[in-house]
Amino acid sequence: MESLNYAIGMAGTAAFAVTAVLAVAPKGIDLFGVCVMGIVTAIGGGTLRDIILGVPVFWSADLNYLWVALAASVAAFVAQPLFTRKEMYRLLLYIDGLAVALFAIQAADKVWTLQFGLPLAPVLLGIITAIGGGLIRDVLAGRQNLLMSRELYAVPVLFGCTLFVVAMAYLPQHRSLAGIVCVLSIFGFRAAVIHWHLCVPDCLSTRPKTD
Repeated sequence: MESLNYAIGMAGTAAFAVTAVLAVAPKGIDLFGVCVMGIVTAIGGGTLRDIILGVPVFWSADLNYLWVALAASVAAFVAQPLFTRKEMYRLLLYIDGLAVALFAIQAADKVWTLQFGLPLAPVLLGIITAIGGGLIRDVLAGRQNLLMSRELYAVPVLFGCTLFVVAMAYLPQHRSLAGIVCVLSIFGFRAAVIHWHLCVPDCLSTRPKTD
């Protein structure tokens, strides 16, 4: 499980980097800018989490996270026409959803283990870990950030992390099972959003209609 967890984490890191490149590439930035954006998106959330927790930043102990993010950024920059094909892009969105789910619950579990700011901190830092890099990317790129869009991106993470905290409070003996269930819950929720294009209802949004 540890090896599988690590492999999925690396795949998620690559997916974050690639989606970052696809998000900023239309602005015409060069290869250096693309690499910066890819790395920031891939490791930004986890870095913020570890700084808040006051523990060594995760990638300082394993530079493979940086190398994978860098390699994925360069590959996406070179092969941008391939990645922008509809089928490939949707596959990347699902991989991104799995990475978001895994990183969020990993973060919540880490915070719970450290007994930091219970019960709210595991939820908040799980969300920060999952979407923090994307928020930093959007600010640097001058794009509308995820929290201000109608897309249901953070809501699945909020749901899954809250479920994990409840499980830890009442069923701590089933920690591993709770983690798996919560990861699948976030990914399932996110996959439904991608498949059916779910978003915040118009009645809750001030964004003007375009059709």
